[in-house]
Amino acid sequence: MEMSFSSAVVVLVLVVDPIGNIPIFVSVLRQVDPARRTRVILRECALAFAVLLASVFVGEAVLKLFNLSGTSLTIAGGVILFLIALRMIFRSGAEVFANLPEGEPFIVPLAIPSIAGPAAIATVVLLSSAAPQRWPEWCAAVTIAMAATLVVLVFAERMARAVGERVLGAFERLFGLFLTAIAIEMLLRGVEEFVRQLARAS
Repeated sequence: MEMSFSSAVVVLVLVVDPIGNIPIFVSVLRQVDPARRTRVILRECALAFAVLLASVFVGEAVLKLFNLSGTSLTIAGGVILFLIALRMIFRSGAEVFANLPEGEPFIVPLAIPSIAGPAAIATVVLLSSAAPQRWPEWCAAVTIAMAATLVVLVFAERMARAVGERVLGAFERLFGLFLTAIAIEMLLRGVEEFVRQLARAS
């Protein structure tokens, strides 16, 4: 999967989905002292950033460990992104973190899986395994995406009050449409490469 630096940043921001995470953060942090909420958000974003940054360096190793081809990983990545896009477009109120322990959240559910979820980790692994020599670019892309996520989430409560849930939902659905197009493009590239491999083998 060949992807430019700017495209990687956009895809990571869409997959991490800071807009979609606003209601989750607002809901979970209600039980946290308002004076500590910003610290909690900074900590959880830092933990998620560490997870995604570590994923940059294990992409090629994961491919070798499971004997996967770049083509299969591109198709799988397209499928994953497509499912995430559908989730963004058709999100329902059923996705609420229930039965959480009282008090300040730690790692779960904010850092993982809200920010550094399976889709975000898989996307980073896809990028790094496809072009491991470009690891500085992928690290920079993860850094920019996480910085944007941090800014959005620090102001999550204010944004939620200012624009309302309907406007936030509309923005998330719009991002979902963009992510759908990216996912379909990935699938088409993967299928095209697979057909070429068949043609060369025959």
